[in-house]
Amino acid sequence: MTAALGFGLGLRTDHYEAILESHPRVDWFEALSENYLVPGGKPLYYLDRIRADYPIVLHGVSLSIGSADPLDRDYLKALKQLAQRVEPAWVSDHLCWTGVAGKNLHDLFPIPYTEEAVEHVAARVREVQDFLGRRILLENVSSYVTFRGSEMSEWDFLSEIARRADCQVLLDVNNIYVSAFNHGFDALEFLNGIPVERVRQIHLAGHSNCGTHIIDTHDAEIINAVWDLYATAVRRFGNVATMIERDDHIPPLADLVAELGRAREIAAHSLQAKAA
Repeated sequence: MTAALGFGLGLRTDHYEAILESHPRVDWFEALSENYLVPGGKPLYYLDRIRADYPIVLHGVSLSIGSADPLDRDYLKALKQLAQRVEPAWVSDHLCWTGVAGKNLHDLFPIPYTEEAVEHVAARVREVQDFLGRRILLENVSSYVTFRGSEMSEWDFLSEIARRADCQVLLDVNNIYVSAFNHGFDALEFLNGIPVERVRQIHLAGHSNCGTHIIDTHDAEIINAVWDLYATAVRRFGNVATMIERDDHIPPLADLVAELGRAREIAAHSLQAKAA
């Protein structure tokens, strides 16, 4: 397996200047692909400067790999050009659909977990990988509804797509926790159902607990239960690149670097336990 990048943060506009001025203890940054698809401008200027000092990975929200619409060729061309410019360690997106009838609905919608959907998505992933000339990572999304027609678990669905498409997995530990709460399944069963060799990156984030359900808001600190699930994930998957997402109520960069330090400590202890 390729050596892990270490511990990263989501690259956000609020932190551009602080990153350049303070050179924080962050091993890499994850850039949201859609923010940098327009030629020129300040976003690309900062991305170019930051990538001179840090590895970058690209993370998209518009691939819509589960949609029945044809793949968006203009989007793929722009993404390929960005990847050629940035030379990311990898490119990822979500196992979901985000639009229909040519319209982007700007949300991450779940897919029914059926054999038909597995074949449909896997074929589209293979097509995307052939076009980009690289394997991609697919991320499990948080969800709030389920389909009566589903024929398998989410983890079996994701694993089978990864196998048939020969892609890799971006395992979002917070999303597992959120969906397990919302749908009443065992988060540990999810972790144990994902093939170790497929996982290349882990996401961590905060969420909003509304009592009867949890919403994946990325606007708060990571809770202890998610840290515990992360520790279990490290014991299973090993030294996998890990990053923290924060998309609202964004704190100073130093606060996120400190939170990332907790991820380092938990991973180190978990890897020691794994080796014992």
